[in-house]
Amino acid sequence: MRPALLNPLFAPVTSLSGVGPKQDKLFRYLLGRDETPRLVDLLLHLPASVIDRRTRPKIRDAVPGTVVTLEVTVDRHRPTPGRNPRAPHLVYASDDTGDVVLTYFRAQPGYVEKLLPVGAKRYVSGTAQMYDGTLQITHPDRVVDEEGFAKLSGIDPVYPLTEGLALGSLRRAMAQALQKLPDLPEWISPEVIRRCKFPKVAEALNRVHVPVELTDILPDGPFWSRLAFDELLAGQLALALVRAQLRRPAGDRNAGDGHLRKKIIDALPYSLTSSQQQAAAAISDDLRQPVRMLRLLQGDVGSGKTVVALLAAAAVTEVGKQAALMAPTEILARQHIKTITPLAERAGMRVAILTGREKGRERRELLARLEAGEIDLLVGTHALIQDDVAFKALALAVVDEQHRFGVRERLALTSKGEAVDVLVLSATPIPRTLVLTYFGDMDVSELREKPAGRQPIDTRTVPNSRLNEVMDAVGRALSAGKLVYWICPLVEESEAEGIEHLTNATQRFESLQKRFGFVDGHVDFTLLILVRYDFDVRRFFFDATLESFEAVIQIGSAESALEHGDFSFVVHDFDEFFSAGITGGLIHRADVRQRFG
Repeated sequence: MRPALLNPLFAPVTSLSGVGPKQDKLFRYLLGRDETPRLVDLLLHLPASVIDRRTRPKIRDAVPGTVVTLEVTVDRHRPTPGRNPRAPHLVYASDDTGDVVLTYFRAQPGYVEKLLPVGAKRYVSGTAQMYDGTLQITHPDRVVDEEGFAKLSGIDPVYPLTEGLALGSLRRAMAQALQKLPDLPEWISPEVIRRCKFPKVAEALNRVHVPVELTDILPDGPFWSRLAFDELLAGQLALALVRAQLRRPAGDRNAGDGHLRKKIIDALPYSLTSSQQQAAAAISDDLRQPVRMLRLLQGDVGSGKTVVALLAAAAVTEVGKQAALMAPTEILARQHIKTITPLAERAGMRVAILTGREKGRERRELLARLEAGEIDLLVGTHALIQDDVAFKALALAVVDEQHRFGVRERLALTSKGEAVDVLVLSATPIPRTLVLTYFGDMDVSELREKPAGRQPIDTRTVPNSRLNEVMDAVGRALSAGKLVYWICPLVEESEAEGIEHLTNATQRFESLQKRFGFVDGHVDFTLLILVRYDFDVRRFFFDATLESFEAVIQIGSAESALEHGDFSFVVHDFDEFFSAGITGGLIHRADVRQRFG
């Protein structure tokens, strides 16, 4: 139960003056909340930078291009002419050293006159610019009288925003939220407070949102560090509660006699690596323990995590229980089912897939079979955690690419059974320190060995200036009957900021087709932007984007290799755009000799 002292922090932001239904929608989007955000969500939306308004020169000393705060007297107005509404409203002001023009575009009638009455003294802050030899400030950020100026800190926080939400509106809401911040008791030990020189959390929040010095929002400063420490501590406490829930006594255990696992191993076209055998044995031992399993299985793409997960599912099937494998995308789920089904069928296991694509009668029949216990292993996406999905006896939850799921999704899956064991898979290398930090008492198995038969890979980084040399290599490979992948970061031209320079598939295809388009009278190249779920394509030249490239990884396995022979090499534009896991999947699943980035 929440202590009453914390209730003010959990009040909705709509309780603040000036925050209505329209602002509520904007705050939801900005703060990443499905419901109306709370004051605590707002208070933890920290500034990204600050604007220093403490420079107060005379008009003649103001440096163009800098933020200045001027003390001026308003001399006269030149309102927007009625015949030309696009012309600005100009306010002429001065001090004893010179003149400045304050410019307002599309100003509401009467607003500027009220803000800057003729003859009044005002403090004006904004970016100074020279225009026609006169100092000018367009749309000053701050215009206050002497009383208002005395309340300003001189350093304004700048927050991440979303379209439609003005910085001033966010600052006003934040100021109100700070006033409602209760006097919270200290929850960090005195020794840590003393050693780290941490301020109280209320002081830290106030100094970050209302900085007195430029150093107040530095990440290594005491105020920001205090908030970061609290966030890490809260995360650890939340994970501890989750682990306590997951590690509670498990009751009936879930490991059988191994007869199904033996059939799967016998059906494999290769022998399990030593690390696969060790991981499978560790999981089998966990399933016999009196507490629930919570194990992380790490391994490179193609190292055999899926087979180990299937062996774990077979172990619970041996005792009449069910298993679920949840993947973050439908394309990954269908890759898993394609890999698992032949092996599972050899062992007599009943497998099925459930994604957003299964609908109507097909879905109803599948769910009925699941609830009746007629499905041993269900592979799927987030669809697995929907309310109408019911297992007869779920005993094992396998979560692939676990970092792409939240704690809520993992708990939702495990709640569909009694004392469900958990196995999470990750192809992302995680340093041991991070494993200890984020996974705590989670047991870890690593698949370190390379699968049998993997060829050495010659990886080279080639500048764009040597693109013709890469083209020549492509030509030689094609002449030898090899298959080449050319991977681009974009499918089509994009106007998104910061990625205009990236090569898109359409452009690259056109340039390659001009050079290699016809061989012996037929088109040698085809551009394939892979259609999702189409795993039966046989001839293709290239694909782009992460999700569809994951499909390329699957296509580039046995059936494709048999038809086309060995793969020669992979070329990808702007190598830094692709993670090692993306291109590594293709390289490790196929007989790739060279890779150019």
